[in-house]
Amino acid sequence: MPYWVHITIWIVAIYIAISILLYYLQDYFLFKPEKLPKDFKFYYENQKVDEYNLKTKDGAIINGLHFKTENPRGIVLYLKGNSKSMKGWGKFAVDFTRHGYDVIMVDYRGFGKSIGKRTQENMKKDLQYVYNKIRERVPERYIILYGRSLGSGFATKLASMNHPRKLILDAPYYSLLKVTSRYMAFMPLSILLKYPMPTYKWIKYVRCPIHIIHGTNDKLIPFKSSVKLSKINPSQTRLWPVIGGGHKNLNNFESYHEMLGQIINFEDEKIDLSTTSYTVKHSSKKAN
Repeated sequence: MPYWVHITIWIVAIYIAISILLYYLQDYFLFKPEKLPKDFKFYYENQKVDEYNLKTKDGAIINGLHFKTENPRGIVLYLKGNSKSMKGWGKFAVDFTRHGYDVIMVDYRGFGKSIGKRTQENMKKDLQYVYNKIRERVPERYIILYGRSLGSGFATKLASMNHPRKLILDAPYYSLLKVTSRYMAFMPLSILLKYPMPTYKWIKYVRCPIHIIHGTNDKLIPFKSSVKLSKINPSQTRLWPVIGGGHKNLNNFESYHEMLGQIINFEDEKIDLSTTSYTVKHSSKKAN
């Protein structure tokens, strides 16, 4: 057998081996969960919070927190990123409770105290279950969906299937397939990836106002991904750039909090373009 055939066989074998490893180990690379003991007590200074557990049809347990305000104006379902647990993410609830909104947070399967087999489909079903529980008590016109990084895709999917008041996406990805392809362009990820998370497909069907917040210096999920997303459903979408913001530090920018306040405190109103310069036609011809 020619030498080049031996080399080719070895290259193909190694490529297949890497593909198999990637398929079975991708959860390890995509998710960075922090597990918490069952008796762990959540505590957040100056916040009133209740803990709850929801049992799904397949026996999984979804652990969540309800941050409460006096006479709430509405409720925010906050879907977090791919790391840690609510132990750390809960600190962001104050960004909404300070405006008079209750906040619901949950840990995905395998995070914190939540348990169960994690798949993209299971996670979507879990979050729809949580959403259903919320709308049993709160009309949808008072529900705001907020998705951060990994959670942005799930928030978009929920918004496309329901009728929340607003959808807020924080550092969203065009698709998780696009993000991972930046680092493994030579691998057949469209076949291997168990969590493609096609936000760009789901956002087409969102009918509520969409607000996208993204740092212009985000190295993990580039700002241009939000620019692309904003063009898919432009009549419903507004893009809010945080100048100089990265992927994990938007809360350290005063502009982020100003934007968030404007988004959740004011109604999205349609502009009567007939009363604006939009309809004005200019002519280069001189009047007689």
